Parts: sequence; structure tokens; C-alpha cells
Amino acid sequence: MTIPPWHYAAAESNRRMFSRIAHRYDLLNRVMTFGLDGAWRQAAAALAAPTGCRLALDMATGTGELAFALASRAEQVVAVDISPQMLAIARAKARGRPGAGRIQFLLADGLRLPFAADTFDCIATGFALRNVVDLGVALAEMHRVVRPGGRVVCLELTRSPSRLLASLHALCLAGPIPALGRWLAGDADAYRFLSTSLSRFPDAQQLAKTMRDRGFRRVGYRLDCLGPIALHVAIK
Repeated sequence: MTIPPWHYAAAESNRRMFSRIAHRYDLLNRVMTFGLDGAWRQAAAALAAPTGCRLALDMATGTGELAFALASRAEQVVAVDISPQMLAIARAKARGRPGAGRIQFLLADGLRLPFAADTFDCIATGFALRNVVDLGVALAEMHRVVRPGGRVVCLELTRSPSRLLASLHALCLAGPIPALGRWLAGDADAYRFLSTSLSRFPDAQQLAKTMRDRGFRRVGYRLDCLGPIALHVAIK
């Protein structure tokens, strides 16, 4: 698949942004989600490998929390990210974690996954698709590297179907969340990006359609917390 030249500059911008906030990424996730982000990742791992999995991929692993959840269900996990700083934290956290010996952390771009076709039995990604430079390419890459019959699970923020709740969520993303980013991570701009990335990201129904358009034959989703969180499950 041909990658346009602008991809590289945009991907580098994303890498720099996430590298800046890596040291406070976990703390901010806990605060912003009232501690629910861990349960959401466990749910994503359970959907990706409901009866176990030989080889799993965590695409855009960040600090590794979803990879650790997958490791309790998969024989082996490969976790990739574009930020060396995020991966360094993930590797440090892995010391002494149950099942961490089954995880391999690799520096890689989700739009150019360095794996052969039909490699993985399941794939999961958490809070990452909003941030990729090209959603269609990212989904096509996941479709390429998962085996036929394999599952792809996407955990992501989404816009609530309720106009009132959607407005409340937008207000939080525009005001309190950047303020928390400034206070806890010293970087309001990175967390202001949450609002802009969500506003241009497909809603849950549209994302399901995009996944079908990229070749997945069965796609479903569920909304948690009245809409701000969506879990999509797709079968190749």
C-alpha cells in the first residue's frame, strides 16, 4: 500500500506529542476515566480472545496496559507503538508483571506493520484509532495481518447518541481535560487534541461501516457509559 508523503510528517508529530506526555499518561487516564480505563481494557482483551489466543497483537500499545490484559489470555503478545518513550515505560512496568514474559514490545508504525499477512490470531487496540494519520490504512493493515477467522477489537472514545450527553462530553474535553493535562503533565495542547480528534472521528456506526469497507465480514459494537466508550469487534 502506498503511503503519501504527508503521512511521515503527521506521524512524527504524533510521536513527539505522545512522547511528551508518556511520563504522566497512565495517571491522566486514571483521573479522566475515574479509574475505569483498566476495566475497559480488560473487556477489550476478553472480546479479542474469549477462549484464548495463540498470538495476539496490541496495535499502538502506549504504556502497555492492554498488552498486559491480553497476556492473561494469549500464549504470546506482540505490542507495537511509534513512541520509544511509551515503550520504555511499558517495558519498565513489565518487570514482575504476571505474564509479562509472553509480551514482546516493538517500535513500529501501525500504518506500516512489519508483519506478514495472516500472522495474528487476534488484534486489539485501545484509544489509538483516533490518533492514526489514516484510519482506513490502519484498519487495512490490521485486516492484512490477522488470520482468516481472527478477531480485531477496537476500544475507543465515541460521540454519545444522546445530544445532551454528547454536549456534556464535548464541554469536558474542551475545558477540564486540557486543564488536567496542563496540571498533571504540563501539556494542555496534547489533551486539547482529544477534543479535536474526537470531533473528526467517525461515530460508532460509521466506524463499523468503515471496518466493513476494509474487508471485515462481521462487525458489531457496544456502547458503554451511555456512549462515550465504544467496543467494536470485527471478524476477518
